[in-house]
Order: sequence, then C-alpha cells, then structure tokens
Amino acid sequence: MTQPAGRTPRSDARENRARILTVARVLLADDPSASLLSIARAAGVGQGTMYRHFPGREALLVAVHQGEVNALTDKASVLLSAYEPLEALRLWFEHLIAYGRSGPGAAAAAGAAAHTGAGRERPPAVAALDLLLKAGKEARQVRPEVEAEDVLLLVSCLWQAQDGPAWRERRQRMLTFIIDGLRTAPPR
Repeated sequence: MTQPAGRTPRSDARENRARILTVARVLLADDPSASLLSIARAAGVGQGTMYRHFPGREALLVAVHQGEVNALTDKASVLLSAYEPLEALRLWFEHLIAYGRSGPGAAAAAGAAAHTGAGRERPPAVAALDLLLKAGKEARQVRPEVEAEDVLLLVSCLWQAQDGPAWRERRQRMLTFIIDGLRTAPPR
C-alpha cells in the first residue's frame, strides 16, 4: 500500500494487510489460481481494500513469498562477491529455477517477481539479474546487448518444465545453452 512519505499506515490498514496475506498464503497453497476476490472475501475485506494493498495478483504473490523472493534477489550480490560474473549468473539461475520448482505458488511468485509491465517499478528478480548482467558485461563475459527481461523469459521455461531424472539433465543442458548464448564471442 502506498503511503505519503513519512506516514505510517493506520493500525486497521496494517491489520487488513496482515489478514489478507495470512489468508492468501493458505488459499494459494491449496489453489495457486485462487482469485483475488475469493481471497478478499475470505479475509473479510472488500475489493477496494484488497486493491489498495495489492494492485494486482503479481503484487500479492510477491508479498506472500516476500521472504523467499528477498533471499533469492540478495543471492545475486553474494554470488558476485564469491565467483566470476558468468559463474555467479549460472549459480543464481540454478537458485531461481530451484525456487520456481519448489511448488505452484513459488512458480507463480517467481514469475511475478520477474514480470515487467508498463508503469511498474523494476521487479526484484529483474533488478537482481540486471546486477549480474552488468557485472558480466563489465568483465566482458556477457554480450552487451543482453537484457534481463529477455533472459528471464528464456529461463522461466526451466522452472516450468516437467520433473524426473531425464528432465533434470535436460534442464542443465538447456541452462548451459542459455549461458553459452549470453557469452561474448571469443576474439577472432
């Protein structure tokens, strides 16, 4: 919910937000496609209250999974401090894919954390990937024309793919293809 600078939300607004998040966690765990209206009704709030706190489904999904999304986005700088940019990028993708595969709600939250739209602030996964790509470009390991949104669209197929031993191997091969496609061409 947006507040004027320096203003704390009223206690009833904080309580409504907390109740919406509590109910959303339960309903989305049971049915990841639960509607915002059904969540609002179960939380005992109207649609207006729901949309004041969460202007869309993606905002609610990110808020429900905020801890996991924060850990995932924070991982980018941790990996960059320990690895070369391209290896940090690969490892971060592995964390993103594992998180996205951890359940239907997580897959939806990973998608929401990566989704961009007109007039929206930079989604957390896009901002984290921007950091990794910038480091890779500065180290001349990543092609200069690569954009985070394009890469996330490619990588999203990896957390949506089927499971099983053959698919785990396939995901690793596909991730290698993506990383190889991001590499700068060797000098000729």
